[in-house]
Amino acid sequence: MSTTIYSHTATRNSGEQESLDAYKGKVLLIVNTASKCGFTYQYEGLEALYKQFKDKGFSVLAFPCDQFGHQEPGDDEQIAGFCSGSFGVTFPLFKKTEVNGDNAHPLYVTLKNEAPGILGTKKIKWNFTKFLVDAQGHVVKRYGPTTKPEAIASDIEACLN
Repeated sequence: MSTTIYSHTATRNSGEQESLDAYKGKVLLIVNTASKCGFTYQYEGLEALYKQFKDKGFSVLAFPCDQFGHQEPGDDEQIAGFCSGSFGVTFPLFKKTEVNGDNAHPLYVTLKNEAPGILGTKKIKWNFTKFLVDAQGHVVKRYGPTTKPEAIASDIEACLN
């Protein structure tokens, strides 16, 4: 576990570049999201986790992605409006991002290398794949799309203690 996420930068939904170094010392749940997916309801659970733990040094980072069934067709402004309007999302939202393939964001290359999926596969299979990152920037665990956010609460608490 030598690689950390802090060497990466990402573009916020508003267009500003942000170094993930800004999250040093925080436990993170990094998620590739989509507005028109069967798992979109998980935004509600992600926001609940964020509200529950944000004052203890936790954040959710959402990376909308349109690589799975064209389920994130909107532009960044539409995505932000949907997330805040439909689910009251207040956690950081980033620009639409590719998580697989030649144009995969370098952050996702690191996440997949540090926490491969079932049978060691690195490719992300669907929307709402989640990565838990500890306060030192190391990837602790990968969760599949069917893992509901509330099921991750105890793992988050363990990382915060």
